[in-house]
This record gives sequence, C-alpha cells and structure tokens, in this order.
Amino acid sequence: MITGLHCILYAEDPEAARAFVRDVLAWPFVDAHGGWLIFRAGPAELGVHPTTTDGSSVTTVHHEVSFMCEDIEATVAELSARGATFHGGIEDRGFGRTVMLEVPGAGDVMVYQPRHPVAHSL
Repeated sequence: MITGLHCILYAEDPEAARAFVRDVLAWPFVDAHGGWLIFRAGPAELGVHPTTTDGSSVTTVHHEVSFMCEDIEATVAELSARGATFHGGIEDRGFGRTVMLEVPGAGDVMVYQPRHPVAHSL
C-alpha cells in the first residue's frame, strides 16, 4: 500500500534551496546523511492534469510542485518578513489565488490559496 508522497524540488544550488526551506519556510526536517535534508511538507494531494496540443493547457509532459495556503495575503506577509521574494502580485486564476515564490537556487514555485475542494484532509 502507498503510504505517502515524496516530492523532489530540483535545484542548481541545493544548499541554498535547502536553507530556504529550512529557515524561511521553517519546515521540520531530518538529515538523511551529510546535510541531505528531507522536509516534512505537511498535507499533500495529487492532481492529474491533461496534456494537450491545442494550446489550452500544458503541451508537454512534466511535473509541478505548488505550495498551498489558507490565506495568501498572510502567507506572503509572513514569508516576506522572513526574507522571501515573490515575483509579481497575487493573481486570481479561477481555481484559486496565486503568487510565484522564488526559491533560491531552484527557481519559482507557485503558492496558492485554492478555491476548489481540497483532498489533503480526507
């Protein structure tokens, strides 16, 4: 039986990205070995989205990580106070309100306050 979901955030500078998740996001972690940190990410859910060739969605197969929150303004304020950088403002995307969070050494990750029902507490 599947017991969990392990996500990987690829980073050109993994030490900077790990420090960001540890210090700015303040996620608990274990050191698997020699500074290889694995973080408790909290509740998770998995969505399966279609690929298309008509321009209405993603056109190639890839995988994506997003951080969910309950109050996007409060989340942006709290993370900004810890030194986080966001690109652009908060946008209404229909499925929820989003903003892009810069993860040092790993690029941007979408943070969103969903409007859809969530599955992570089932």
